[in-house]
Amino acid sequence: MKCAKCGTALSEGAAYCSACGAEQKKAASSGQGGGVGYSSRINDPAFKKYVKNTNRWAAIFSAVIAVVAVGAFYIMGETGYEGMENPAALYQGLGVAGMFIVIGLFTVRGRSKSTTWDGVVTDKTAKRKQHTVSYGDESRLEDYTEYSVEITAGDGKKHYIKVNDDDTLYNYYKTGDRVRHHGGLKTYEKYDKSGDSIIFCNACMSRCSIDDDYCFRCKCPLLK
Repeated sequence: MKCAKCGTALSEGAAYCSACGAEQKKAASSGQGGGVGYSSRINDPAFKKYVKNTNRWAAIFSAVIAVVAVGAFYIMGETGYEGMENPAALYQGLGVAGMFIVIGLFTVRGRSKSTTWDGVVTDKTAKRKQHTVSYGDESRLEDYTEYSVEITAGDGKKHYIKVNDDDTLYNYYKTGDRVRHHGGLKTYEKYDKSGDSIIFCNACMSRCSIDDDYCFRCKCPLLK
């Protein structure tokens, strides 16, 4: 089939054009539950807009934190907080600010450089671990469960989804499931959703009902 707007050749049953993003006349509401196959709704312009907005907010957040860090260290230097003095305190603030700027840049760059690839769920583990938790001036060891899903890409490289004390994603995937990693979004889509009652938004990762067409939080289409 061809795009009704720009004439680009599309796969049969495509809901959106991969070139111009136009919704196709044959696209229908998928509110009858999940299906089998990777959804063409990934070409909806809403996803590109979401990635653009996310990158912009990451940059703004990093810049704001950097400015706050510089201001805070300068004030501490001026007031002699814990023996700090300027310009040494100001230099420390600039160093911390630079660190936040670099983190923001790496976050944006990592998202833009991520690629789309297919893989298979090859293992699942649930491990009891311990970590140190601080309570005011005290700290103690607390137990937690790390849920991990191992995904092996076509090139043999292994990737992991890890969540602490929440087995929702762990139970969502089954060993042997085919999945697609969507570049830019850095999220996974299952190939077969026919037996699912829930689905995770591939933009904001909110848990949604399989009967919904759009994410209740970010309003992006659900890839079902």
